[in-house]
Amino acid sequence: MPKVFPNASLPKVLWPLLFGNFVIGSGVMVVSGTLNEISSSLAVPVAVAGQLITAAAVMMCVGAPLFASVVAGWDRRRLLALTMLWYALFLGLSALMPDFTSLLLLRVLAAVAPAIFTPQAAACVNLLVPAHQRGRAITFIFLGWSLASVLGMPLGSLISGMLGCRSAFAFVALLGLLSALWVWRALPNGIQPPALSRAAWGQTLRSKALMLCVAVTLLQSAGQFVLFAYFAPYYKAQLQTTPLQLSLLFACFGAFGLIGNILMSRRIDRIGAANAVMWSMGSIALSLLLWPLGSSLLLAALLCVPWGLGCFAANSAQQARLAGIAPALTAGSIALNTSAMYAGQALGAGSGGWLIAQGSMASLHWYGLTGLLAAMGLSWWTSRRGTNRAISL
Repeated sequence: MPKVFPNASLPKVLWPLLFGNFVIGSGVMVVSGTLNEISSSLAVPVAVAGQLITAAAVMMCVGAPLFASVVAGWDRRRLLALTMLWYALFLGLSALMPDFTSLLLLRVLAAVAPAIFTPQAAACVNLLVPAHQRGRAITFIFLGWSLASVLGMPLGSLISGMLGCRSAFAFVALLGLLSALWVWRALPNGIQPPALSRAAWGQTLRSKALMLCVAVTLLQSAGQFVLFAYFAPYYKAQLQTTPLQLSLLFACFGAFGLIGNILMSRRIDRIGAANAVMWSMGSIALSLLLWPLGSSLLLAALLCVPWGLGCFAANSAQQARLAGIAPALTAGSIALNTSAMYAGQALGAGSGGWLIAQGSMASLHWYGLTGLLAAMGLSWWTSRRGTNRAISL
């Protein structure tokens, strides 16, 4: 059994998990940041190029709970290192694809890695930190997603604008190799969370508390990705942004995403996960409500601030919320939550692409706001019914 760290500081072994989430997030978001170049390079409309996001999200949605069962008996050091090698391989091959169909296929195969790494890294936390640090530790490793938005996505967008989308894929593939090496060298052997039995899966699926939380994730993710998936073409169409300006907008969004997640990791144990989720989603909804005011580059950047503060913090808080409700079912509940997050991305990106094809790009934020308000209402109702109380197993 790996050593439990009793002191107040988090163990250094969490850093490669954070970096792995950074690479996973960079690879997931690289398509959103390079849609303009993918569209022009492969001669497909933006709405069609956006289906790279939808297809990968469907794989991640289906794969997260499926692979949670398949890899249950694997040592996590080997599993997570091999997962990052898989990611690097298929992202690297994506840089070589000559047409959209080939790229779509490899994008789906690459999406196996996010379906495994993110939930399984979170499941490791229970074996690496004591119970009173779990909320903080989970939000800590999810800082990697915030860093992906502040560094990985803007860099990918800038590289794509200057050197082409293939170079952006190759850049993330290199990061994947580095992540695999760090995980292999840093994680100890013997990290193996207990496998979820059929009974445990059944208990997870029958838990109203857990399933309502998962539904909140689905709604808020779908609401965000109606617009978020199409930031690059949206800003180009509405503000005529250059690649450098687009990269700076992504960096602004990501910087406040990082700040929001850092604040969340420090305060979640004090204010409670359910309240943290509500505040985060409210921040996103505020941006979407005020979105029509973004008539200049400066105003657009300012409107990204509340969204950035809540975007990644909301998901981190949801993960901690699930772990707090049923610690023994964390592997299954977080896998399902990850599945819901990606299902929301698929639903949002698919809906946004359809709306763009209908000439409604300028109205995407209203549809996104509807999803966020529905998620907030469900989260509030869940809390009022007392379904956030911990489950005794």
